[in-house]
Amino acid sequence: MTKIERDNFKVTLVLDRLRRAHNTGNIFRIAEALGADIAACGYTPCPPHPKLEKTAMGADRMVKCRHFETSLEAVETLRSEGYRMILAAEPGGNGAWEMEYEFPLVLVLGNEALGIAEDTLDSVDAIVSLPMLGEKASINVGNAAAAIMYAVAAKSGIVK
Repeated sequence: MTKIERDNFKVTLVLDRLRRAHNTGNIFRIAEALGADIAACGYTPCPPHPKLEKTAMGADRMVKCRHFETSLEAVETLRSEGYRMILAAEPGGNGAWEMEYEFPLVLVLGNEALGIAEDTLDSVDAIVSLPMLGEKASINVGNAAAAIMYAVAAKSGIVK
């Protein structure tokens, strides 16, 4: 297991066109719990937003959030700011517990119906996924964000 210092655990979650404030609020809570930032893209609800405020339970005021028109713009900006690894959460990628992570890290999460924008997928370093054993082979984006973020934190030695 790679062990990194807490100060070096820098992660930004790029939210690509998430429709529901409930999902976004859930992700704000995950981000706050692990000290991540958020880049809200397209029509993803971002602060200030009344429904987001309700579901984020205050995390929307605690998490650094920036808005970008597209997820590609967010990824390109973050890469220019020195982020070393940019991952997309999509089916068929490397298992979240099997990856070796480099920080600062970007994790792109997409719209449940549309996925991540194709041009953004073309620009990431790798795809990370969760094992799916059921027929549906899909889980809620907020649940996926939590599982992947805790896998990253555990693999990096931040949480046990």
